[in-house]
Amino acid sequence: MSSHGTVVRSDASSYKSSTVPSQEPMPPRKPGGFSVDEVSKMVKGCIESRLGGQGTSYSHGSVSHWTAGIVEDVLKQLSVMNDNYKYVATCVIMERNGTGLHTASSCYWDNQTDGSCSVRWENKSMYCIVSVFALAV
Repeated sequence: MSSHGTVVRSDASSYKSSTVPSQEPMPPRKPGGFSVDEVSKMVKGCIESRLGGQGTSYSHGSVSHWTAGIVEDVLKQLSVMNDNYKYVATCVIMERNGTGLHTASSCYWDNQTDGSCSVRWENKSMYCIVSVFALAV
């Protein structure tokens, strides 16, 4: 059974509304900050450790366990990578049966310090999409 992941890069555009008070600029980003490539590789590893075994097929009864485990693994590894961020991680697992799935996200944040990435993983029976949002502390 083959599997592969797709990384979706996301750089949210920030906007200023006339009703939003101006904010002081954030300090420069510290070295070792949010790296889309590094985080995407780590997320893919977390997905594969839970779902990548030979013969892993979609099971409706296992989805809640898989998603919770993947999100926990991702957050544990992110906290070790850099503690200058607060993280939000989401995971969606869907049976691969020909139906469509569309997702979107939007963030109002500082493009210099904050970041996000989404990783899509699939095998013959399911799709898994994990999104990570990193907000500088």
